[in-house]
Amino acid sequence: MKWEKYTIKTTTEAEDFISSMLADLGVDGVQIEDNVPLSQAEKERLFIDFLPTLPPDEGIAYVSFFVDSEEPEEQREALLRQVKEELVELRLFTDVGEGTISQEETEDKDWVNNWKQYFKAFAIDDIYIRPSWENKPVEGDYRCVIEIDPGTSFGTGKHETTQLCIRQLRKYLKPGDKVLDVGCGSGILSIVVLKLGAGQVTGTDVDAICMDAVRENMEVNGLSGQAEHFYVGNLIDDTGLQETVGKGCYDIVVANILADVIIPLTPVIPDCLKQGGIYITSGIIDFKEEAVTGAIEKAGFEILEVTRAGEWVCITARRD
Repeated sequence: MKWEKYTIKTTTEAEDFISSMLADLGVDGVQIEDNVPLSQAEKERLFIDFLPTLPPDEGIAYVSFFVDSEEPEEQREALLRQVKEELVELRLFTDVGEGTISQEETEDKDWVNNWKQYFKAFAIDDIYIRPSWENKPVEGDYRCVIEIDPGTSFGTGKHETTQLCIRQLRKYLKPGDKVLDVGCGSGILSIVVLKLGAGQVTGTDVDAICMDAVRENMEVNGLSGQAEHFYVGNLIDDTGLQETVGKGCYDIVVANILADVIIPLTPVIPDCLKQGGIYITSGIIDFKEEAVTGAIEKAGFEILEVTRAGEWVCITARRD
């Protein structure tokens, strides 16, 4: 489908007023572009360790809206006239800036599925991981085959942090072990440990959308009965969730999240583990290794190994 894209050059002060005005005119959704720095709360919700550098904020914003190109031209022109009239009215009580409107044609794209062309099957040592939509036969002698569809959550297995975790899980997992996967995402680590012989996996994630991906991936890997052990919530401060997942019952806890989440999470983990249990953490950018190591040691763990891939770090520790 093709769309007419109309972009209003305005000010950051007026972008909310213009968005509201467009909604009142029946426009479904707008796109806003500006260089306003993110607040600390917004940065935390993004769950990334570093952000791209933005140009200086000069108070300029671009508010875009889209109209179906197949709509009659007179309807599109009528809407455009209304928008221009409303912009004149808005100038009476806010700084609209230039208020100019540019137009271009754009094409609707299947963003959800187009990325799949870049996710191909690959191996981590003797574990073969392939996308769920790939039907090619597996060539080679692998210990296990994992099918994964990340859906709208993280986790194809290709990222260095996931591979670091998988290698440590292969090393420390024993048949029948009970594993807690904190920040489970698409469920890839949970599926790996089950395929490697874990007795049970419990998973948590703050994003409810992840649970849909977990259920689908468990099902495609023949593990649908395990999906009932996955919960939405923040293990750091949700005491109800802490009781639900259980205390003192896990042989391994794995957390492939981010350093700024691992640090406050770590004091909770000893209560989850059995004596001598293993704590595997990754998602740690190299310049935060010392801070995470300090938090792990402060919580009473013995550091067993620090492994690396590129700029990413994985720390494996044991509960004393």
